[in-house]
Amino acid sequence: MNCRHCATPLTEEFIDLINSPPSNSFLKAEQLNEPETFYPLRLFVCANCFLVQIDEYKKATDIFGAEYAYFSSFSKSWLAHCKAYTDMIVPRLELGKDSLVVELASNDGYLLQYFKEKNIPVLGIEPTANTAQVAIEKGVPTLVEYFTDAFAQELAGKGRQADLIIGNNVLAHVPDINDFVRGMATMLKPDGVITMEFPHVVQMINQNQFDTIYHEHFSYLSLHAVTVIFEKQGLMIFDVEEIPTHGGSLRIYAMHIQSPKLISIGGRTQAVFNLEAQSITDLEYYKGFQQKANQVKYDLLTFLLEQKRAGKRVAAYGAAAKGNTLLNYCGVKQDMIDFIVDASTYKQGKFAPASHIPIVHEDVLKQQKPDFVLILPWNLEAEITTQLAYIRDWGGKFVIPIPTLQIK
Repeated sequence: MNCRHCATPLTEEFIDLINSPPSNSFLKAEQLNEPETFYPLRLFVCANCFLVQIDEYKKATDIFGAEYAYFSSFSKSWLAHCKAYTDMIVPRLELGKDSLVVELASNDGYLLQYFKEKNIPVLGIEPTANTAQVAIEKGVPTLVEYFTDAFAQELAGKGRQADLIIGNNVLAHVPDINDFVRGMATMLKPDGVITMEFPHVVQMINQNQFDTIYHEHFSYLSLHAVTVIFEKQGLMIFDVEEIPTHGGSLRIYAMHIQSPKLISIGGRTQAVFNLEAQSITDLEYYKGFQQKANQVKYDLLTFLLEQKRAGKRVAAYGAAAKGNTLLNYCGVKQDMIDFIVDASTYKQGKFAPASHIPIVHEDVLKQQKPDFVLILPWNLEAEITTQLAYIRDWGGKFVIPIPTLQIK
């Protein structure tokens, strides 16, 4: 395997989570007796550009096909985050009725709907047909396409260049990251701005968030690595925000290096560079992550075994991709966790990949009254514990697995 950015042969292993099915490959009942395909879940760090990455074991076109399990609008806290972003960025960039805002991987229109409310023209580009259809039904113009430089050239040739290009949690999902960033440079107006949000690999390491590793995430990004990739395509990052989403993310702001409105690099950007300078380009920093992941595995299995022997019942909340990574690496099946509650009607009635734990409506939680609820999307702990506060009525407790096991 060679680095997907600089083509340097990859020899430095970051972590090996053995084998797993794709985390969003939920199963129907009739599929439970069929074979499942498991792929390696092994990460490397490039010794040249320090991009942390996984090989494209399962093709992106298969993962992000016509049917996709994740609909962004099911999280109220995420919607609030997106509305706040819209309210901030519109006046900052002075966007109006003559502007064009383009979102890459626009999902179900969760973000562009807020620009549309402000009468700002929008365009979503989304490869998964089922989520794109939901956006279209909301009145958000959406093209069902994979974003590439060739597609960007086609749109730019029709005069559809953007004043603002948005990409939330998509940069890590593209196997050809060079072509993707080149496409953004092609589609961006000379004085336009790009904002991208992605989980920060520094937070992943420091907070032991190994469960955010799955086959959809081809890259695990630092500001250092993204800066190198962007500069190669003539783009400069001029501002960075550290934001709390997904356990700790970065929101970068970029523009053409040759932009007539070029903005000098701000203090927030330099602060993140300084944060990374002591670690991100030192290969020693990446060692020891395997042992921290293993400790979470041992602690969770010990907890589940103790509850099983004590006759207690454990359920889980949130059939998130990260949860499937955790359950599958720990080897947890339905004999340990009775069911997983999820708000998404798309997931209800299905079964988690590999573990085959059934995914149910919240009503089942209220009927069964388990002793413990394991929160799999730990990044939404506040939202979920507030929503499910009623489990305290029967003595139920919450379990948070990451960064260390906590019972609340």
